[in-house]
Amino acid sequence: MTQIEQAAIRNRLLAALSPDDFALLVPALQPTKLELKQVLYAAHQPIGTAYFLENGTVSMLAPLEDGRFMEVGLVGREGLVGLSVVLGADSSATEAMVQMQGTAFQIRSGKLKEAFEVSPTLRGLLLRYMHVYHAQVAQTAACNGHHQLEERLARWLLMAHDRARTDEFPMTQEFMSLMLGVRRAGVSVAAAILQKAGVIDYKHGCIIVLDRPGLEAMACECYGAVRQQFKRLLGCG
Repeated sequence: MTQIEQAAIRNRLLAALSPDDFALLVPALQPTKLELKQVLYAAHQPIGTAYFLENGTVSMLAPLEDGRFMEVGLVGREGLVGLSVVLGADSSATEAMVQMQGTAFQIRSGKLKEAFEVSPTLRGLLLRYMHVYHAQVAQTAACNGHHQLEERLARWLLMAHDRARTDEFPMTQEFMSLMLGVRRAGVSVAAAILQKAGVIDYKHGCIIVLDRPGLEAMACECYGAVRQQFKRLLGCG
């Protein structure tokens, strides 16, 4: 396999490692493609592989009793999918599903746990990421319970925009309703409010961000609160 050069890495966790820590992981990293709606692991099932995302996004979905799912977290190139394995758990209460196709470096769970135990600096970095990820999950729960749908949609689109790294990205109303845990009709109304304000356009299954500052102004405070945590502990937002 071609040697992986750290200078070419886009995943922020891998890029932030010292050369020695990166060298510790390299033999176990394998590039892989992430396909739309691909389930990387199911809830309450063994996690055999973790993923350092290079591009694309993965939604962390909580299963509900009626068979539906609701998004509780979002991971892009800033993070890692499969955090539970470094905490000593072999499964998660959430399902990991690809929301935007992309690429990642996959690593067997056992290899990641070995490196986590051997390297104090890798362990410190992943624990800081774990802290901000759980801050995102907690803020999402508060947001879902207290804010208007158009504010929640604006927050969620900002998070997706951050990870897409482009102003236009594929997104259907069906997918947005799944992520926000609401009916499709509710998403249509909320999206229409954002469109009328001129901050986004929506057509042919794609979202186009027209006015990023305006979209931020229409979002609730939850987006800024989580972004500040990422900046403070990981140096990225």
